[in-house]
Amino acid sequence: MPTITFNGAPHPINTIYCIGRSYVEHIHELGNAMPDEPLVFLKPNSSIVMGDTLTLPKFSDNIHHETELVLLMGEGRQIAGVAVGLDLTARDVQSVCKEKGLPWLKAKGFKNACWLGEFKPFKNKTYELFLQVNDEIRQHDTTDKMMYAFDELVAYLDELYGLTAGDVIMTGTPKGVDRLVAGDRLVVRLDDDVYHIAVQ
Repeated sequence: MPTITFNGAPHPINTIYCIGRSYVEHIHELGNAMPDEPLVFLKPNSSIVMGDTLTLPKFSDNIHHETELVLLMGEGRQIAGVAVGLDLTARDVQSVCKEKGLPWLKAKGFKNACWLGEFKPFKNKTYELFLQVNDEIRQHDTTDKMMYAFDELVAYLDELYGLTAGDVIMTGTPKGVDRLVAGDRLVVRLDDDVYHIAVQ
């Protein structure tokens, strides 16, 4: 089971819950319908990758980045930690899945599809998300534009699925998603936490 370090101690990661279509401007840029409730899908925890290198899969030539705020659940259904993450999506595969009414697992759950930064203690505040690809700023937004508050997402997921300590919630991406290719160099930022990533 993948393990992250939080507050100086190892924390195994259990289920990865992902929220789709949680920013209105991102819904519009992809031409999707507005959801009546949170759109939830899962990533296997084997999709987690950390560090300064990101390897793209060979089965797709249209991998999109989605910069997201990531919540780490603690004991008692409390949000313990927060980090920045990249939800990688094989957009070409996802489009076929949508057309045929198939699950999104291949499009969203492949190896290295869930890059995570370092977790720090959670504060119930507005966070700033930033992604630069080479010299181009692709995503720069704040979490106050989310359709759902953090506690709303936790309550919704817990009622349906039963959250446990070690679960992770990827809270969705703002506008600006686009393609990544090998050779890209990323700058990912959550507030003052900055990461440099090489894509291969």
